[in-house]
Amino acid sequence: MQNCQEIAAGLFYLGGNDRRIALFESAYPVPRGVSYNSYLLKDEKNVLLDTVDNAVSDLFFENLTFALGSDTLDYVIVQHMEPDHSATFARLVERYPDVTVVTSLKAAQMLKNYFGFAGKTRIVKEGDTLSVGRRTLTFVAAPMVHWPEVIFTYVPEDGILFSADAFGTFGALSGNVFADWAGFEREYLDDARRYYFNIVGKYGAQVQSVLKKAAGLNISLVCPLHGPVWREDFGKYLQKYLTWSAYEPEERSVAVFYASVYGHTQNAAEIVASAVAARGVRVKVYDVSVTHTSELLAEAFRASHVVFASTTYNNGIFVSMENFLNDLKAHAFQNRAYAVVENGSWAPQAGALMDGVLSSMKNMRRIGEKTTVLSAVGADSAQALRELGAAIAADVKAE
Repeated sequence: MQNCQEIAAGLFYLGGNDRRIALFESAYPVPRGVSYNSYLLKDEKNVLLDTVDNAVSDLFFENLTFALGSDTLDYVIVQHMEPDHSATFARLVERYPDVTVVTSLKAAQMLKNYFGFAGKTRIVKEGDTLSVGRRTLTFVAAPMVHWPEVIFTYVPEDGILFSADAFGTFGALSGNVFADWAGFEREYLDDARRYYFNIVGKYGAQVQSVLKKAAGLNISLVCPLHGPVWREDFGKYLQKYLTWSAYEPEERSVAVFYASVYGHTQNAAEIVASAVAARGVRVKVYDVSVTHTSELLAEAFRASHVVFASTTYNNGIFVSMENFLNDLKAHAFQNRAYAVVENGSWAPQAGALMDGVLSSMKNMRRIGEKTTVLSAVGADSAQALRELGAAIAADVKAE
C-alpha cells in the first residue's frame, strides 16, 4: 500500500526505508537502517527526481502510481547513478516508455553501461534550465560529490534544492520526513557525520565548490537522497558541511584511539585520557579493534586533538591500528594535533611507524615526543603518560 507524503505544494516524497540492511555499500554498519528518497514534482509537466534501491522498489512504484493518479510522467531527472538511487530505473522506463530522461552527459553514459539505455534523453549541464509549467528547474553541476556525473536540481520559484547525496545521512526515517520534526541534532547528527566522512569526505575541495554555489541560492527546502528533508534551520547543517569539507575540527576536544592485545596499551591510553579529563577537556576513548572503522573515522574528524596508542606487533603497528591510519590517510585526514604512544616488550617500533604515517598527512602537528611503554605501565611510564595528557589538555585550551 502506498505511503507517499506531500511535503510541499505539488511535491511528493516517494521514498522508503530499509531497516534490515546490515552494511551500507557492503562496508558501513547501519544499525538504524537507511532511507532511499525519491521525489515527484507535479506541474504542467510531472517530474520524478531519481529512483530508489531495489530494497524499497515495490513501495516506490505504489507511491509513484498514487501520486501521479491519472497524470502522465513527463520527465525523470537522474541526478546520481549509484545503484541505490538508480536500481529501479529500467523498470521505470518500461512502465513509462514515453518519459524523457534528463541527466548529465556522464550519467547518460552510465545509463548505457548499467542498463543498455539509449532512449529519449535530454543532456543538461551547469546553468541549463527546464520549464515544467509554473516552475523552471535549474541544474547545478556537482562533480565528485561524490561521483563525477552528479547534478543538483534547483527550483527558484519555491526555493527547493534537490541535492543528490549531499546533505544525506544514515538512519531510516520514522513517520515524518522533516529534519526539524525528527530532532536532527539528537537523532541524526552522528549518523550524518559518519555518512559524510566515509562517503563524501575525501572530496572536500569539490564539496566546497558546490557549497559556494548553494550559498548564492535562496533555499527554503533541501531534499537529499538519504535521510530527512530540511525546511527549517538548514543553515546550521550547512555550517557543519562547511566545517567538515574544510577538514577543520568540529569541536575542541580529544579522541584517543588504542590497539591493545592484553590490556597494557589500553591502560596507557586510559591514563592519558584521565589526565586530559581531569583538566576539564572533553575526551572520548576508542578500541580500534572493536569499533568499526567508519565510526573511528568520523570521531577523528570531529575532534581537534587525536592520540594514537598501539602495541608493536610483528615489528610493526598492530593490524587494526595500521588499517585505521591507512583509512584516515585515504580520506585526506589533516589539520589536527596528535600524539603517539607505543608499547613493546623487547623492540617497540609502533610509535615511529605511526608518526611516519601521521606526519605525511597535511598540516599535522605532533604534541611532544612518542611515549613508550615497555610491556606494562610502570611508575615512570605512568608519569610520562600523565604529563602527555596534561600537555594535550593545555594545547586544547590554548587555541
